[in-house]
Amino acid sequence: MILESLNLIQFKNHLKTSLKFCPEINCLVGLNGSGKTNVLDAIHYLSLTKSAVQSSDTLNIQHGTDFFSIIGKYRIDQKQVEVRCSFESGKKKQIWVNGSAHAKTADHVGMIPLVLIAPDDTELLKGGSEGRRRFFDGLISQLDHSYLDQLIRYHHFLKQRNALLKQFAETGRRDLTLLGGYDRELIQFSRILGEKRKSLLEEMIPVLQQFYEQISSGKETIGVNYETEVLREDFESYFTSLRPKDFATKNSNAGIHKDDFDFQIEGHPIRKIGSQGQQKSFTIALKLAQFRLFEKAKGEKPLLLMDDIFDKLDDERIAKLMELVSKGTFGQIFLTDARPERSRGILGSLDAEVSFFGVEMGKISALEN
Repeated sequence: MILESLNLIQFKNHLKTSLKFCPEINCLVGLNGSGKTNVLDAIHYLSLTKSAVQSSDTLNIQHGTDFFSIIGKYRIDQKQVEVRCSFESGKKKQIWVNGSAHAKTADHVGMIPLVLIAPDDTELLKGGSEGRRRFFDGLISQLDHSYLDQLIRYHHFLKQRNALLKQFAETGRRDLTLLGGYDRELIQFSRILGEKRKSLLEEMIPVLQQFYEQISSGKETIGVNYETEVLREDFESYFTSLRPKDFATKNSNAGIHKDDFDFQIEGHPIRKIGSQGQQKSFTIALKLAQFRLFEKAKGEKPLLLMDDIFDKLDDERIAKLMELVSKGTFGQIFLTDARPERSRGILGSLDAEVSFFGVEMGKISALEN
């Protein structure tokens, strides 16, 4: 799969930007805040129908305007595919593929697999469990569309159950029959989704460990523990046993929304003992493992986006990472860097086609290699 061109209109700080990409490595260089990451975010939009940075679509409209448009032209299985995403204030976001609109944006997820490695990825390790669940949910949703449908239904029933618990507290009356109906749905979906999370990790962990070993020269051993109650044999009775706590807190205290993933190095939580370089190496290996799973499932290489990838990595880890990249195993790559001389020095030695783009205040120009 190749992204051949990208057109942005009023997207963040890009008033009107048109780019043509090479099929191997595309590097955007410029000062922080110039608009490099916004280009990657636009590519992310065309794959996942949302920003990787902003939670609200409205915040991606250029200040003083009322809509944005993103158009990407791809070559997939030797066929030309055009994907267009547009959003206007006060209206519903739209996704078109070759001129045909999706009824639901969720229907588009997984069509164009993509992996993004970003500077704040280490928050997966250091932040709360919600971010880790979101990462794995997004990963599985691109591989298994039924997972996304089931997850949406799960959160619908969870929201309804929590609203019912609040109603119980306010009125002092409890409809246990209605509550039991929500319980059955949450227990059922928790088991289904929990099994899929477990299966994903069983496949992913060996690949993750392999990539980490390559980046770190085998200096440390890493792993992931899936922390969940939903796969207990007695989960149904465990779920029900928490009703007194649910009534007191007015929230559901069991289910896949309580899962966590413990990232470890040498048998200890990496968020506590890992250095910045080790944590970044872990997140890069995690994303490369995601790439490999997508490639295996889809039969084609996803797009790989690497935002400020060289920061917080020592020279040895950068060299190992670029050694992986130079083997041509990762398809089309998009990089950003605030230091052009560093990028040219690192990428210039690779046996690969590289295109450089200079970015300044939302304006982009192709640079000579």
